[in-house]
Amino acid sequence: MAIPNDPTNGGRALLLLQRAGLITLKDPAKITATPRDVADNPKRLSFKELEAATLPRILDQVDLALINTNYALEAGLNPTKDALVIEGADSPYVNVLVARSDNKDGEAMQKLVRALHSDAVKRFIREKYQGAVVPAF
Repeated sequence: MAIPNDPTNGGRALLLLQRAGLITLKDPAKITATPRDVADNPKRLSFKELEAATLPRILDQVDLALINTNYALEAGLNPTKDALVIEGADSPYVNVLVARSDNKDGEAMQKLVRALHSDAVKRFIREKYQGAVVPAF
């Protein structure tokens, strides 16, 4: 089984496996968990930690890979059809819009916020990504 080797995405992958009931982590909420943090592994899963961007390319060389959506989409995979387990809309791993304090109330920033929260953008995300990316609002 291949998981990303960077701390947050590797931990995120292990948390997803835990949510699927395949493993138990010593700290069930630790985002930076590594395979050393697995407390219970009844299926005796063996973990290979690899660069996240390479996971789609080695999928045919491993039994299972936990691939971030952006890399899956770039590789032509359809996460809603090809995935065995996928994070839901309740996932805490979302993109956020941030601005400097002197810019946050500017008209351009407020216009961007309105656009990102618009029904048109929600519709675009739903149509373009077919459930692989979920609009936040």
